[in-house]
Amino acid sequence: MQIAPINSRSSESAPDAEHTIYVWGIALAAAMGGLLFGYDWVVIGGARQFYEAYFGLTSEYLIGWANSCALVGCFLGSFVAGYLGDRFGRRRVLLVSAILFAISSGLTGWSYSFSSFIFWRIVGGTAIGLSSNISPMYIAEISPAQIRGRLVSLNQFAIVVGILLAQIANWRIAQPIPEHIAHVAFLQTWNVQFGWRWMFCAVVVPAIAFTIMSLFIPESPRWLLSKRMDEAAYSVLTKVGGPSYALAEADSIKRTIQMEAGSSASWSDLWLPGVRRIVLIGMALAVLQQWTGINILFNYAAEVYRSAGYGENDILLNIVITGTINLIFTVLAMLIVDRVGRRPMMLFGCIGIGLSHLFSSLAYRQGWHGSAVLILTLSAIACYALTLAPITWVLISEIFPNKVRSQAVSVAVSALWISSFALTYTFPLINRALGSSGTFLGYGIVCIVGALFVFFYVPETKGKTLEQIEAKVLSSR
Repeated sequence: MQIAPINSRSSESAPDAEHTIYVWGIALAAAMGGLLFGYDWVVIGGARQFYEAYFGLTSEYLIGWANSCALVGCFLGSFVAGYLGDRFGRRRVLLVSAILFAISSGLTGWSYSFSSFIFWRIVGGTAIGLSSNISPMYIAEISPAQIRGRLVSLNQFAIVVGILLAQIANWRIAQPIPEHIAHVAFLQTWNVQFGWRWMFCAVVVPAIAFTIMSLFIPESPRWLLSKRMDEAAYSVLTKVGGPSYALAEADSIKRTIQMEAGSSASWSDLWLPGVRRIVLIGMALAVLQQWTGINILFNYAAEVYRSAGYGENDILLNIVITGTINLIFTVLAMLIVDRVGRRPMMLFGCIGIGLSHLFSSLAYRQGWHGSAVLILTLSAIACYALTLAPITWVLISEIFPNKVRSQAVSVAVSALWISSFALTYTFPLINRALGSSGTFLGYGIVCIVGALFVFFYVPETKGKTLEQIEAKVLSSR
């Protein structure tokens, strides 16, 4: 499929300054899905030692399943999100995910059987899959090219805020426990009986807020134009950037749609020459983001810091520190992503995370526990928050052609959740077999290989409209 070069008029017609508040406002509302994603994803890291005791989980298989079962829902949600987003619109899918977040969080917290806990975690994962797919895609489609990197990074910023809120909630909800308490007494503590329940339930309030916001944000102008709702699309684009911007952007989008006219998008289109290559790149980026191993530092943070010699009461505080570092460097990423570019940041991230993991491996091997491990994990998280965490989502939302964007994003995000499930489920088994030193050595090697992949295959998209990016990637065979 050959696409003619797109005229640069859209990129030259910058949105009027007075419309900036509007586009940031709707991007913030859409990014609430990211906040709920972050909270629901990480809350388990502080709650797991308590619900594991409540449900009597002892084997690595059950512990891995309890920590990774939500990823089954993430995969299902991301897999159907593309179809639902094309059929019913981006806004409606965001609304459905918000409702699922509210329901699943409350019922997970008040589960009295392990099977019920698993079921509602999977439902919550479905909400994560929907929002993680649609939120960045929606933001990319309503954003002017000049600030698209920052606005899509806003979704990652919201994820990080959600992560930090979960970590603070876990820290403040949990009651202090004596260091050498007997197991029978531990089972009767407030944390085991009730504390972990409130950790999950705390997200219900922002989920309700997201539901209300989803009722008032506009539909994606690209989706509206693809459905021949030109007046509605022009109205949205006018609010985003003013009349001149709306004319230029609508013209660019419509010409792209006309070039693609004559056949509806199908899954088989993902394997057309040109498209196939960029889809595989998107999938590889998604897998790389997960197999850097950073999510282990969130989901199994208690185990990582316990093996480094920290006590139970210090572990939750260390987790809050990691969340704070995560937030600070995510803000920095938002400030520089549209100046530095995507490729340099991804290269820096892979190398920085890889070196942090390799030194962590050495620290465990040499017995440098305590502050040495904490500093190295904070270094890895800082590099990740600055680079791979936001930039992967930016690239996934940008690099796919408009005609197959929904399907391609679904495939890439599904690959992300499959790899995340594999990472989370296998960590207890790998850690037991290789020890902490061997485990971090493996993650470090993955990061170095990832840097080579980025250098040779990942395109630069800074400052280009989605239509210009499409023309470039489809001309690369």
